[in-house]
Amino acid sequence: MTIKPRLVRRDPRLLTRLQVNAHYQTKEEFDRLVANVKADGCLTSVPLIYGGAGEYEEGRELVLSGNHRCDASVAAGLEEIDVMLISDPQHKDELIARQLSHNAITGKDDPATLKQLYDAIEDVDWRAYSGLDDDVLQLLAEVSPEGLSEANLDFATVSLVFLPSELEAAREAFDLARLSQNVSWLAARADYAQTLDTLASTHAAHKVGNVATALHAILAIVEQHLTDLQAGYQTPAWEALHNGQVGLETVIGARHLPATAAVTLNKAIAAAEGRGEIPQGKGYLLLERLAGEYLSGSNWEPSTVPAQPDAPAPQGDAQP
Repeated sequence: MTIKPRLVRRDPRLLTRLQVNAHYQTKEEFDRLVANVKADGCLTSVPLIYGGAGEYEEGRELVLSGNHRCDASVAAGLEEIDVMLISDPQHKDELIARQLSHNAITGKDDPATLKQLYDAIEDVDWRAYSGLDDDVLQLLAEVSPEGLSEANLDFATVSLVFLPSELEAAREAFDLARLSQNVSWLAARADYAQTLDTLASTHAAHKVGNVATALHAILAIVEQHLTDLQAGYQTPAWEALHNGQVGLETVIGARHLPATAAVTLNKAIAAAEGRGEIPQGKGYLLLERLAGEYLSGSNWEPSTVPAQPDAPAPQGDAQP
């Protein structure tokens, strides 16, 4: 049900307070509020009151939201304050719901943004006016680079649609993600410090505001140096350091190649598989063979010789 509130002035002493109010303030918080109201000489955010539609006398309306501000106004010696008055008849459920919504739907502060704003205040008195308590200030002291949060992001909702043949695999992937959400990984403290230093350097260099953007910049740098990852699996003397799998992008220095080149490779791999020269799905063996023959001639032998299946008949007119 829509309402048409209007701005009016009232004596805060005459307004009826809520008998049951789930929202509370500590003495320190209330004292800070009173001090701020005294400094301003007015309320800078207006309480919401209900005219009662005959339930309350004029000037004794019910305060739905802003009970503490009204009390602080009295303590600060204000004779009148601005309030937002609802005159439309309201049911009890509507009144309670509006009261709860004003206290519950308040949003959240992003610590990094809060720290940035607080640090921008130079005057000590105005820092006190901000109302941040010792617990919040201790949290701000521990904040490093800006955090990844809704406050720092432009985001949109994305819906994923799967074909029937892909649905089960998608469900399994989501189940695995949920199962691994509490997995912990151990890293050296030096690595943690180095990560923060790298993020801080990226923040400064690119003048970005959050970790997501900084990580994007770092990943862009990694993409430009994919071949540097070769140090993880080969020595300077071209010897393999392990027998595990590595990404093809670390070999060719890119994650993509022209479609025309990809077609040529696919055609050659299909021909080699069709002739039984390499197993199905082992196209990399043809690339290894071509590279080895380029380096050593036709006498080159692969480092590992996989078991060869029975050679199927050649497929079509594929040519190497």
